[in-house]
Amino acid sequence: MPESPIRKLVPYAEEAKKRGIKVIHLNIGQPDIKTPQVALDAVKNNDLDIIAYSRTEGSEIYREKIAGYYAKHEINVTAKDIVVTTGGSEALSFAIGTITDIGDEIIIPEPFYANYNGFAVASGVKVIPVVSKIENNFALPAIEDFELLITPKTKAILICNPNNPTGYLYSKDEIKKLAQIVKKHNLFLIADEVYREFVYDGKEHYSILQELDLKENAIVIDSVSKRYSMCGARIGFVISKNKDVISTTLKFGQARLSPPTYAQIASEAALDTPQSYFDEVIEEYVGRRNFLVEELEQIEGVKVAKPQGAFYCIAELPIKNADKFAQWLLEKFNVDGETVMIAPAGGFYATSELGLNQVRIAYVLQQESLKKAVHILKEALKSYKD
Repeated sequence: MPESPIRKLVPYAEEAKKRGIKVIHLNIGQPDIKTPQVALDAVKNNDLDIIAYSRTEGSEIYREKIAGYYAKHEINVTAKDIVVTTGGSEALSFAIGTITDIGDEIIIPEPFYANYNGFAVASGVKVIPVVSKIENNFALPAIEDFELLITPKTKAILICNPNNPTGYLYSKDEIKKLAQIVKKHNLFLIADEVYREFVYDGKEHYSILQELDLKENAIVIDSVSKRYSMCGARIGFVISKNKDVISTTLKFGQARLSPPTYAQIASEAALDTPQSYFDEVIEEYVGRRNFLVEELEQIEGVKVAKPQGAFYCIAELPIKNADKFAQWLLEKFNVDGETVMIAPAGGFYATSELGLNQVRIAYVLQQESLKKAVHILKEALKSYKD
């Protein structure tokens, strides 16, 4: 199993904290946004006498409410098209296990969420990367690039929209082109849409479920973690109109019994969160994004892609090895007793020589913390010797 580029530096961060160093965490997508009160109250005020197993596919009431959420986005799904999982991570693992056998291949634009590689390895599946570049703001590669990689072992194309780690938002036109490819070659299109709520600059998210001709090919991964700032709830779901996909996903779910009861209570209540909550959160993230990108662009030698969604960006630094730099920040560098923790971007690529001088930054902290972090990063780059 591959290490997580996000979590493998945690021991160094913990040692830094023991030495009295304050660590500003830019390495992980843990928002500091408050969880909706309606979700917290649902757990506090419940009157359960027994915390029993839930249904394997999640409670019917919750799945019906999820379908109602999608209906508001003009997407027609039913409770029968949904399997609730223990986080979006389990949803991805189940989806890959459902549609592949050992030795099969999945094409993924890189850089991609590092755990896609972990889930693929766990299922004996090979990730076939297609490169997107910082010079193009990580736009989807040419469709021809995908078709050149399709073999008899190819089972799916997997995208994250908006993208983690780049913040890129796939356009309606790009989704339609991908839809044509998967239909032509009889593949699945898996879309990780957990950041669908976080789209900026007047743009709109276009789901693969809006492609009506794709109902047998489309699999959506979703989660409450980022939408409602409920990362610890560990509730996600697989959505597909393909009955065989859902029935097989359910078998994986039966093997792990059921998703957590209390977390479903919180997640069901979270669906009643008013739109005003998201309006405020999006405004906050836009402000953070604009501040972070503008500040990073002022550092000599730094190149940064401007995110259109989610809350991450990839920055290219004037260094040779981001892994060594990130560890050095935690072990040997601080400004007035503070340092920063970043995620080396090499772990978000399947191609070994790519991303070595890039880092992923999560702008999930208030601007005051981001300002400190960028200052520390700027000073660190002045002092660091490869």
